Amino acid sequence: MRASCIRLFWLVVFGSAWLAAGWLNPAIAADAKGQDNATTSAVEGEIQFTQPQAPCPPEPAKDECPTTFGPIITDTAIPIEKGKFAIQPTFGMGFTTGNFSPSWKRTTAGGEFKSFGMDWKFTYGLWNNLEVFVVVPFVQNWANDVNELGPRGERSASFGGIGDVNLTFKYRLVEETETRPTVTALFATGFPTGHFKHFNPGRLGTDEIGGGAFAFTTGLNVSKYVKPFVLYGNLWYTMQTAFSGREDRSPLVAAFDEEGVPTGELEEGDPLATKFRNYPRDIITVNLAAEYPITGKWVALLELTSAWEGGRLFGHKANVAPASLLSVMPGIEYMATEKFSLALGVNVDLVGKNTSVNLTPLLSMVYAF
Repeated sequence: MRASCIRLFWLVVFGSAWLAAGWLNPAIAADAKGQDNATTSAVEGEIQFTQPQAPCPPEPAKDECPTTFGPIITDTAIPIEKGKFAIQPTFGMGFTTGNFSPSWKRTTAGGEFKSFGMDWKFTYGLWNNLEVFVVVPFVQNWANDVNELGPRGERSASFGGIGDVNLTFKYRLVEETETRPTVTALFATGFPTGHFKHFNPGRLGTDEIGGGAFAFTTGLNVSKYVKPFVLYGNLWYTMQTAFSGREDRSPLVAAFDEEGVPTGELEEGDPLATKFRNYPRDIITVNLAAEYPITGKWVALLELTSAWEGGRLFGHKANVAPASLLSVMPGIEYMATEKFSLALGVNVDLVGKNTSVNLTPLLSMVYAF
């Protein structure tokens, strides 16, 4: 009898200890709330208790890439989600401070030139990992106090219109992981919708707002979050088609006095259109950008953009001088809401050849639907 009492005592002690351990352990307590403590086995009347499981060690938290505006000029790599739509206007006012010579030296601009650009970008997610966007630019140019006067003594002029429209498809090839970046393939077509022929010499070059060629671009975009920076890169190759243009020049003709008698001098005559064939060069574009989140809403931005013209892979040999340009742009971004963001930057041309030197403040906004 005494032995039976002892056995019953120890059975109660061990049972109480087991119950206490179960309620003190959060994992076991949670398990007890979610299911019955006992289940009936296949053998009728036999009771089996569920086995308590030790809590799993917490996984180390993975650093998630912060949500940012993205670079202003450098293209992003992550496509927009399927069925989503975004609109992005970008405004820029470029002030020409000089020209780059063929030997990479800075020369005078020959007057006061400035250009206002307003690009409207419309992006839509076609499928998973595939987006399409269209960029419709508007350009307005001004020239004042130019050194080389127009045919009738013009020293100032202006001209504006739609520039070359661009259609781009982007498809994500590789999704970002802890070790590899996002890699996206890009194919774009530029359409010669901007004014590129029948130039009026009296407009002092302000009426040239289009390239004149169909431009086909292919390449890769990459991005990677390397805490605390978000890094971006573009490597593109652009081939341009040949096109015929018309350049309006003013020839010198004999001057006459009021009575119609030749004075023996020459003056500018009526503009004469001259037809010619253009063979533009291929272009290699290399862009790099980095973002640094300062706070939850403010992000610092730095971009290094470049374009390098070379020979033509296909077709006739190029008949225009090669141009190159390297620029830097510091900026700041503000994430106003989950759907609306804006960014402000100043693009500064550093080095180049056969092109103008510009200082361009930029304001870009994005609204996602």
